[in-house]
Amino acid sequence: MNELNAQARAYNLDALRGFAILTMVLSGTVPWGSLPPWMYHAQVPPPNHIFNPNLPGITWVDLVFPFFLFAMGAAFPLALSKKIESGVPISRIILSIVERGFMLAVFAVFVMHIRPHQLSASPEGWTWVAALGGFVILFLVYVRPPKSWPVSLKRTIKISGWLALVLWLAFMTYRDGSGFSFQRNDIIIIVLTNMAVFGALIWLGTRNNMIFRIGLLGFYLAFRLVHTQWDIMQAVGPHAEPVQNIGSVLFLFTQQAKNWMIRVWDYSPFPWLYQFHFLKYLFIVIPGTIAGDLILKWLKQSHDDREISRGKVRYATLAVLMILSVVVVLAGLQSRYVFLTFLICSGIVLTALILTGKPRSDTEILIRQFVLWGSYWLILGLLFEPFEGGIKKDHSTLSYYFVTSGLAFYLLTFFTVLIDGFKKQKWVNLLIQNGRNPMIAYVGMANFIWPVLHLTGMKNLAAGIFSTPWTAFIWSVIETTLLALFVSVLTRKKLFWKT
Repeated sequence: MNELNAQARAYNLDALRGFAILTMVLSGTVPWGSLPPWMYHAQVPPPNHIFNPNLPGITWVDLVFPFFLFAMGAAFPLALSKKIESGVPISRIILSIVERGFMLAVFAVFVMHIRPHQLSASPEGWTWVAALGGFVILFLVYVRPPKSWPVSLKRTIKISGWLALVLWLAFMTYRDGSGFSFQRNDIIIIVLTNMAVFGALIWLGTRNNMIFRIGLLGFYLAFRLVHTQWDIMQAVGPHAEPVQNIGSVLFLFTQQAKNWMIRVWDYSPFPWLYQFHFLKYLFIVIPGTIAGDLILKWLKQSHDDREISRGKVRYATLAVLMILSVVVVLAGLQSRYVFLTFLICSGIVLTALILTGKPRSDTEILIRQFVLWGSYWLILGLLFEPFEGGIKKDHSTLSYYFVTSGLAFYLLTFFTVLIDGFKKQKWVNLLIQNGRNPMIAYVGMANFIWPVLHLTGMKNLAAGIFSTPWTAFIWSVIETTLLALFVSVLTRKKLFWKT
């Protein structure tokens, strides 16, 4: 098998990551309280958006974070294998993983300290200027300058950025009158920080043993179930209905287990940065690493055997089915037609398996493997749907992890067919370019697009034009498109933010 070419890229994975980050940004700009429930997180429905953890179902908004987690997991084999093949010692690779975790943690804290609505309850001119300043600081700290730039200039950029970041955190005050606090952080990035460290270390240690990697999820599941059962027993007691028989046995077991398993679950030296329950997202990241392993193997194959040779109608049908599966799952589970959703998805799975049978080229084999794994996780997730009161993002259920992993495999299949099968990369170039620069895309709306629109008066003008709920959503799409174009320009200029 050939070594991975340093220039080789998995554009299908970039497209998935770009789709995830842009829809994540879009979901955060949806007008509050005025649109149908499927336009918001399922457990925070309109009009009051009061969190209801007992409300089952998922919407498109609930897919964007797991899709990004899945893409992160898929990137581990690609990034770390390059270092391994270039002879970097394992100890140095581990150190680089920890360094990346540190940089992501700093990003998580600083991002929240430069958000306009953290600086002021009613942002005005100075707030928007300050928000832009925060964006510039992040740019200086995280940009990876092109190799053609002088070393002295690169060093000056980094030193200036870190100095400005420290001064900002030391002297800036916020809308509540307080200053810097580790508790003021972006929880999404904190979770990603944990996944970037633990997910990468797990892949590194199990890169030659996928079965053991999947098996590690069973160990975490044991802690999760013991913790959940302990909470139940604490609430109802060992002899209360409906757990009178096995409940008493489980209670005695958990009394023993709590001495170390519950303590492991609850222990955290830095609660703002690490909590054991954050590791639940390994149920998405580890399936993502499987996709990454498959992509890595495919990238190492000869470019001469990547064509789809079995008819484009077959794979066009497959692409439609992959998108249809997402629509069916969202509509069916949100409407609570659980069994009907299972039946329709089973039909989609069976059809997809028939369409991808007997693959010939390397790309067809890759698509077949994506479909197999996606089908496994999707069906597993649908079978778990009744467990834990139905599928939910918050508090997240096993069904949620498995269903979203399956749908992520399916969406990755769609992009693979489109980009590598039909050679239509230009159709999704905007997604690919944003997927290659997700850190800028994540922070760019609040700290670049909104400040520019407010300072130029465009935001007030748009508010008068896009005044109804659905036209306001159209404006959200316009803002997200502006962000995507901005990130695209920086990507083409080879200005990447990296950790």
